[in-house]
Amino acid sequence: MYSSVTEMQRQIHLGPLSFKPGLLLFLFLFIVLCLFSTSCANEDVELEQSYDEPLETVRVVYVDWVSEIASAHIVKAVIEDRLGYNCELLSVTAISMWESVAAGDQDAMVGAWLPTLQEHYYENVKDDVINLGPNLEGVEMGLVVPAHVEIGSIEELNEHFEAFEGKIIGIDPEAGLMENTVQAIDRYDLEYELVSGSDLTMTSALDIAFDEERWIVVTGWSPHWKFARWDLKYLEDPKSVYGDSEYIGTIVRKGLEHDMPDVYKFFENFYWTPGDMEQVMLWFSEEGMSAEEAAKRWVDEHPEVVDEWFVQ
Repeated sequence: MYSSVTEMQRQIHLGPLSFKPGLLLFLFLFIVLCLFSTSCANEDVELEQSYDEPLETVRVVYVDWVSEIASAHIVKAVIEDRLGYNCELLSVTAISMWESVAAGDQDAMVGAWLPTLQEHYYENVKDDVINLGPNLEGVEMGLVVPAHVEIGSIEELNEHFEAFEGKIIGIDPEAGLMENTVQAIDRYDLEYELVSGSDLTMTSALDIAFDEERWIVVTGWSPHWKFARWDLKYLEDPKSVYGDSEYIGTIVRKGLEHDMPDVYKFFENFYWTPGDMEQVMLWFSEEGMSAEEAAKRWVDEHPEVVDEWFVQ
C-alpha cells in the first residue's frame, strides 16, 4: 500500500514501465485525437469517392425559330445520352449566334442557313469558325400564302394589295429571311409593309387568317410544321431573291476538335431529313410536348439514324 495519496499520484506502475499521471493523460488524448483524425480522413476519402467528377459542358447556341429549337434539342439529347456531357442551350438573335461561336464563347450551332440566307453573317466570321457542312438539305424559303389564294407569283402581289391589307407578316427583324424580303420588296417594287415579329406571331396570324378565311402573305421556310397544319404554297420567285438551293449547316468554334474530339466528330456526322425535323416540330408545337420531350422521343424511336452519327 502507498503511505499516502501523494505517493500514489507520484507513480503509477504499468508492467515494467512507469508513467506519471499527467503524461498518461497526454498519451490518452493523443491517441484519441489520432483515431479521430484518421476517421475523418477516411470519411473525406469516401466522400470524395462518392461524388463523380463534374461533367464537361458543351455549349450550343440557336435562334428561336421552331426549326432550330428542334435541331438544338436533338443535339442536346444525343450529347447528353450518348456522349455523357452536359449540354447547355442558349437562344439568341441570328447575328449573336454567329458572333458567339466565332468568339469561342459557344461551342457550336446547327442552324446556319446557307449559302444565301445567312451569307452576310458567315462572310463576317468565316476565318474564325469551322464550317462542317450541311446537317439538313432540301430547304426552301420565300413568301408563303394559303393554297386557295388565287395568285402564284410575287410579281402579282401589287394587284391584290387590298386583299392582303398591304402587309407581309414577318419574323425576327434580324433574320436573314427578313433581309431577303426587304430586297424582294425593292426588286419587285412592292408597295407592302413588312411587319416584324417572331415565328409565333407569324403562325398566330396564319391561324387567325384561316379561321376568318382571309388572304395573308407571310415570310416562310421549310421544313416547318405550318405546312403540316395548313394547306400553303410558296409564291414563285422569278428573280431568285430567296435563292435556289439552301441547306442548314453546322458551325463550330476553332479548337473544338482538340478540346472535345468526340463531340466534334458527332457534329461532323450529324445529318437528318426535313421529315425528321418536321416530326419533332409537330410534336412540341401541336401535341403539347416540350421541345426536350419531343427530341428525346425522336432519338429513342430512331436509334439507327443516331448510330450513323457515331460512325468513325
